Amino acid sequence: MHSFLLQSLFPFLLIASFLSINVELSLCQDEAQFTNCSSAINCGGIENISYPFYGVNRASYCGQPGYEVQCLNEVPVINIKGLSFRILEMNSTTTPRTVKVARQDYWGTICPRNFVNTTLNFSLFDYGSGYTNMTLYYQCNINIGLPSMQCNINNTASPVFYVTRPTGNQPSYVSCTDEVIVPVYTAAALAIEASLTTVSDAINGGFPLELEIDTDQCNKCEETGGRCGLNTTTNSGFSCFCRDQASATICNGISNSTQPGGGGGSGSGGNKPQIKIGLAVGGAILFGVFVGFYVYYFIQRKKKKLAAQTQSKELPTPLTSKGVATPSTDLSQFQSIPSYPSFTSKSDYDNKGSTYFGVQVFSYNELEEATENFNPAKELGDGGFGTVYYGKLHDGRVVAVKRLYENNFKRVEQFMNEVEILTRLEHRNLVKLYGCTSRRSRELLLVYEYIPNGTVADHLHGKRMESGCLSWPVRLSIAIETADALAFLHRNDVIHRDVKTNNILIDNDFCVKVADFGLSRLFPNDVTHVSTAPQGTPGYVDPEYYQCYQLTDKSDVYSFGVVLIELLSSLQAVDTNRHRHDINLANLAVNKIQNHLVNELVDPHLGYETNYSVRQMTTAVAELAFRCLQQERDMRPTMDEVLEGLKAVQNEDLGSENGEAVVLDIRSDEVGLLRNMPPPLSPDSNGADKLVFKRWDRTI
Repeated sequence: MHSFLLQSLFPFLLIASFLSINVELSLCQDEAQFTNCSSAINCGGIENISYPFYGVNRASYCGQPGYEVQCLNEVPVINIKGLSFRILEMNSTTTPRTVKVARQDYWGTICPRNFVNTTLNFSLFDYGSGYTNMTLYYQCNINIGLPSMQCNINNTASPVFYVTRPTGNQPSYVSCTDEVIVPVYTAAALAIEASLTTVSDAINGGFPLELEIDTDQCNKCEETGGRCGLNTTTNSGFSCFCRDQASATICNGISNSTQPGGGGGSGSGGNKPQIKIGLAVGGAILFGVFVGFYVYYFIQRKKKKLAAQTQSKELPTPLTSKGVATPSTDLSQFQSIPSYPSFTSKSDYDNKGSTYFGVQVFSYNELEEATENFNPAKELGDGGFGTVYYGKLHDGRVVAVKRLYENNFKRVEQFMNEVEILTRLEHRNLVKLYGCTSRRSRELLLVYEYIPNGTVADHLHGKRMESGCLSWPVRLSIAIETADALAFLHRNDVIHRDVKTNNILIDNDFCVKVADFGLSRLFPNDVTHVSTAPQGTPGYVDPEYYQCYQLTDKSDVYSFGVVLIELLSSLQAVDTNRHRHDINLANLAVNKIQNHLVNELVDPHLGYETNYSVRQMTTAVAELAFRCLQQERDMRPTMDEVLEGLKAVQNEDLGSENGEAVVLDIRSDEVGLLRNMPPPLSPDSNGADKLVFKRWDRTI
């Protein structure tokens, strides 16, 4: 039967193949520029750099002269009037199109090799809205009465004076050798004046530029399916590259040789009717052939399937670990759990429109392709429950894909737990969940938004600590946003249960995204605690929780207290290289605060000894962390109270009524009582405190 079918279809297949080959050959030449300009520049964490920019993987005719981009050490850089600027953000949806850039020579330093003003090629760029010019004065002979920083010039420490915003009668300081103008966002300049950020951070935040190009032509081109580029005939002006035409103004199926930039005529536009006829005939034949073959194949397959089902009962697809089959894992046991609804069927999740808890269900193959087969080079992090990979989906979204380790009951519970919580709650400081795999997938995978700037732990004592970006205002802002997210969770009856700096992500603007809800618990509002075996990370676990097996929202408060101490000290929560009584950072911090040695706890790089404002704020935050770290949960504040106290510190409102209620009251008689209490148990002491280092895999 198969051979007869193939013999019958052979003439049609031959004709269709011949037509397809001729059509393809006629289109190859015209499609080259369209294809080459369809790819955007992706460099480092900056995605979709397109017209009018070219360079890297985009040919010069895919952009306009002067907009060349280089990818240097995973950083997209453009040269303007002899100065290099790193691209921080692209926005191709606005009119005019905009880009955010920062001075490359000032990146990570305020002491560039050459003192050069920021100048633009105004035929290509103009300044966007919301910026101001900051002026820096170098090598001044005298103190010119402006705020200053230290800069090493020619191996000599020298003050750098600065004016954050120009004034009407700003004098020219003749006593200074060099004067440099650097644009920054107006909001950043105001933050400098309020001591909420530093000059270096403000410069690194960049400034906006508007592209001086005619975006109307490009928008019309892209709306008709074309790709914007350069007129290769004149090497100037705009051209729209179409799938079937090398040069045009728009891709509307009409020859544009009479219009500016058109290159059609008989060269390409004249062939379009013949091409369309060939495509139509060939497509119709191929369509008929494949429909007939599919119907036959489907009928035969259906018969075989019905026959097989009469002999044996179909079993559910088992989960696997790391791609290896585990027949012993029967997922039917998970379907019986009443608190977790079952996933969509296989036929559903193959459809990209399918959802689970309101999020997209991805196929395993799609995520495997997005992560280049879970390439180790794409790993973003490796935690206690799974490995996270950098990935890029078919629709262009950059994502983080978490691959859970063991596919057992506990992992399925954590998997469903995280999906349910993240789809039920939405907050600006909670990481967004894009989707997950189905229960029929080979592995349990979760797909999140990609947060490009690592974790707080990376910046405090990890691979990003040398960047020096975490000034005290930034750290305080991180603490406030994290507290805001946790307070939001508690108000919605959710306990995170694994609060730590490794689970606090930060984006390029140092905004917080709290992540990893695998251990989180829904907390009924009519009970005081949930009885469960302790779970979490050593150094962060609430001592009353692991001693009494009672989980409350105050357990998160304790863990957040450890995070506050990490932000103050830049030390790790657990470090076996420290003295045996100080291995646990909470223990070390309580001892220092009780003995009035906050100066020995605070990271010296934050300016505790030299900056009065920093000394006042870090001391207040240390006292607040002290309250969070009390062994008895009733002695700890709520997350809402912690948030209010941190905001009071940020506003330097320590003397106000609200500030006293939350921050200053910890210096009253109550604190005297707290300081006389025994410190939290050390992991090195005997007895039940050693439980904190056990890994708990059973939930009561």
